[in-house]
Amino acid sequence: MLFSDNTAGIGSTGLKTKRTQSIITHIAILAAFSLFLSTVEYMIPKPVPFMRIGLANLPIIIGLSLFSLPELLLLTLLKIVGQGLVNGTLFSYIFLFSAGGSLASMLVMYAVYTLLGRFTSYIGISIAGAIVSNIVQLLLAHFILFGSSIWMIAPPFLLMGFITSIFLGIFANVFTGKSRWYNGIIGRKEEGRHPDE
Repeated sequence: MLFSDNTAGIGSTGLKTKRTQSIITHIAILAAFSLFLSTVEYMIPKPVPFMRIGLANLPIIIGLSLFSLPELLLLTLLKIVGQGLVNGTLFSYIFLFSAGGSLASMLVMYAVYTLLGRFTSYIGISIAGAIVSNIVQLLLAHFILFGSSIWMIAPPFLLMGFITSIFLGIFANVFTGKSRWYNGIIGRKEEGRHPDE
């Protein structure tokens, strides 16, 4: 359920409404952050149009511990559409690559965080998401556009995604450890209160 409320049994309708509004606000903040990172990424030269270093995935990594799966899906969709608008690829095959890679990455990172979060850091989660995203994009490029020639750029493509994902994971580890905004949300969430109390 989108904007799920874990305090339904003890909270009033007003509390539910405040929590929903708070979640929407936090999703909007991270979506705006993703849009900013997409703009930065757009200015970085790319050997092929769909090859990105994945900066805009950082808000999704941060959101893993903040949102439910449907809420993460909404954030990811906002990120995908935002990238399409920034890059001017909303109605092109590149948008399909972005959507496929982003959705696959989010689902894998959510699964790793949920099942193995106690045993891995955001670095491992980020690497898993990047590898899956890159493989999905390469497969789409193979079947839709480039054919078997796409595998010629697969090694540098995968290597770049691997290296970038390490830095994104490191940043996520530092951010979640030091950000007052993030830790304030987590603290109130663990206490069963809505994030604006």
